[in-house]
Amino acid sequence: MNSDSKATSGLRVVIVGGGVAAMECALALKELAPGLTQTTVVAPNAELVNRAMTVREPFAHPQAQRYPLEPIVRDAGAELLVDELAWVDPGARVLHTQAGAEVPYDELVLALGARLHARYTHALTIDDRKLDETMHGLIQDIEGGYAKRVAFVAPGRMAWPLPLYELAMMTAGRAYDVGVTLQVTLITPEDAPLAIFGSAASEAVAARLQDAGVRVLCSAYAEVPQAGQIVINPGDRHVEVDRVVALPELYGPSVRGIPLSEHGFIRVSAHGRVVDLEHVFAAGDCTEFPLKHGGVGSQQADAVAESLAALAGADLTPKPFHPVVHGMLLTDGKPLFLTARITGGQGFSSEVGEEPQWSPPSKVASRYLAPYLQARESAGATASAS
Repeated sequence: MNSDSKATSGLRVVIVGGGVAAMECALALKELAPGLTQTTVVAPNAELVNRAMTVREPFAHPQAQRYPLEPIVRDAGAELLVDELAWVDPGARVLHTQAGAEVPYDELVLALGARLHARYTHALTIDDRKLDETMHGLIQDIEGGYAKRVAFVAPGRMAWPLPLYELAMMTAGRAYDVGVTLQVTLITPEDAPLAIFGSAASEAVAARLQDAGVRVLCSAYAEVPQAGQIVINPGDRHVEVDRVVALPELYGPSVRGIPLSEHGFIRVSAHGRVVDLEHVFAAGDCTEFPLKHGGVGSQQADAVAESLAALAGADLTPKPFHPVVHGMLLTDGKPLFLTARITGGQGFSSEVGEEPQWSPPSKVASRYLAPYLQARESAGATASAS
């Protein structure tokens, strides 16, 4: 596309994905480059699910919020193509879908999720798309007194540990509420509980775990060779339990036509450009960045959107991705709000408290999507009350 046609029709941007990072990028583009892009979103899903809140569903809490995708895409000034990515032809700048569509682009944004893999055969593996279904039988067995020892295990390759801590504390709380004795053990390769958030946050989380009666084994690499048996190294320690709940290992989407790094993830620059490939960006869980979290993906999407806005002619200087991780740790009582500024994959400055350090205080903090969804919810509440 030449500069005259860009001025007439706008930079053709195709965003692949229907999750937090994709919607953040679309909304950011509308704000940063109004009228300068033609944006198409390619997504297989009809709803945006607040997946971070599904962890509460097995404990009789309301279902996590679900938002129809089409209105969000429309409000972002984009078009929605309900389809799934098949492969990319970077030379021709064409995206191919599973249904056979060919979608041309000037700039492509891959905002795809990771692929979940069950690390342990003899464990319930957490999948936030069906967490209530996964945990239902376990909760029944605990309430019935059939499961008296439960372990929550993080594998060696761990992407985002919060759900494991949340499930451990809420499971312990459920047992206490129904008056049954339950031994809960959390096993993690981290040096300290939620070490990514720094020492202050880690100490606060450790105190919450102790209050909940959850035993924590840190610096522990677990194997589950058979049902109910956990082997921990170093030390060749053995833990006997009735049930094991584990985080999955995550792998990248392995997109044909896109250069991939280890385990199928996509390597990107600080501005979200795919390394060694022109006209393609990536954000979210599909990238090589080790923390897989909606808030982190949103910040990556913001960096991508700024780069795209500048390419489209907006008067701005794109800022690189500098992650600040906001985490709301759900417990059986009040949540803990954790913030860490990340460098080199570790938290170097952290805050912790029972009040959020960001606004709006959503489970997934984002610059454009969170305020947009809050405004929609407020408008819906006002309409219902009138």
